[in-house]
Amino acid sequence: MSPTRRDFLTMASRGAVALSARRGFFDAAQLPGRPSNTTSGSQDRDFSNVLVIAAHPGDAFFAMGGPVAVATLSKSKGYFLSLSLGERGSPSIPPQQYGASQQSAAEKAAALLGAKALFLHYPDGEIPANDEAKFSVCDVIRQCKPSTIVTHWKGSWHKDHRACYEIVQDAIFYAALPAIVRKQPAHTVRKLYFASNWEDVVGFVADTYLDITPVCEDWLNACSVFPMWRGESGFRYNDYYSSMAVAHGCVSSFKRAVALMSSDEQRIQNIQTP
Repeated sequence: MSPTRRDFLTMASRGAVALSARRGFFDAAQLPGRPSNTTSGSQDRDFSNVLVIAAHPGDAFFAMGGPVAVATLSKSKGYFLSLSLGERGSPSIPPQQYGASQQSAAEKAAALLGAKALFLHYPDGEIPANDEAKFSVCDVIRQCKPSTIVTHWKGSWHKDHRACYEIVQDAIFYAALPAIVRKQPAHTVRKLYFASNWEDVVGFVADTYLDITPVCEDWLNACSVFPMWRGESGFRYNDYYSSMAVAHGCVSSFKRAVALMSSDEQRIQNIQTP
């Protein structure tokens, strides 16, 4: 039998899992302190309660906003945590003023998606990958109780993005351990994904495509609240991320999609002998 176009698309996307925003989800077994692993990668498909953790507000909404929009579409919870306000991102506006505008934009954009914006206010360009930051993020995880976290991939030229990756890894571990006593009880994150970001491309290989067709316009409208979305800082975020939604949709047979990369633990396959 000759291969179909769908077969070709599956091979072209390297066997990645395509997840529809309208499909059902199921629970999986869990190891404390680690995302769940299943026999076929990302099959629990749970985007019902999503926490985005990003270095800066722009990253949170532009690269990671799609999964939150999917969560809130189903009346579930969505959160955007920015470790910094990205206050040094403007070539012409003083950092304090620009940071305030970034926070205001993030709060407005989150409200448009029915989500909530959270901030930790570390200095832009100086986000510390230390235990103080890791426990602060641990506390947010325990407070928000997400089933899924979306964050930066480590293969980035931006030091804040690399720091965010490291912080999230340990924060998820700390959040799941009951022996670590904090204000909130322990919470285990079921899934961890890394977002496709133009600044985090080294070693990034998408293995999951999430259908954002029903929420794409809402997500793009939320992003447009940020002045930098339109190229204020020199990079055309609007053209890049809206185009990538189309491109990722092409390889996943959706109209619009976002590409995600699973954490290593989620790629483990446990195969029982019959």
